Amino acid sequence: QVQLVESGGGLVQAGGSLRLSCATSGSIFNINAMGWYRQAPGKQREFVARITSGGSTHYADSVKGRFTISRDNAKNTVYLQMNSLKPEDTAVYYCAVGAIHWGPFDYWGQGTQVTVSA
Repeated sequence: QVQLVESGGGLVQAGGSLRLSCATSGSIFNINAMGWYRQAPGKQREFVARITSGGSTHYADSVKGRFTISRDNAKNTVYLQMNSLKPEDTAVYYCAVGAIHWGPFDYWGQGTQVTVSA
């Protein structure tokens, strides 16, 4: 089993920045993919970004150029730097990890709230 704990969410004005962190623990010897999803009120959960153990990344079009995903393999932690935030970025953000680089995610965190005011 793998446990994930997100932190760094909060309230920020439009144009501001936040940095989310997700620390993993447990049976973490087979984590290759790490990523972030988000779910806004009344909407389905959507993909935000993912990163492989080698550092290859992929982003949703809606966040390209504004968000940056990174990871610290020694600390088994994934980060999401969010700049130029918009009100439409308001959502609960979830981190996730998986064994296959570009495959499905196997474990999910509980989520952290990000609220962007206009």
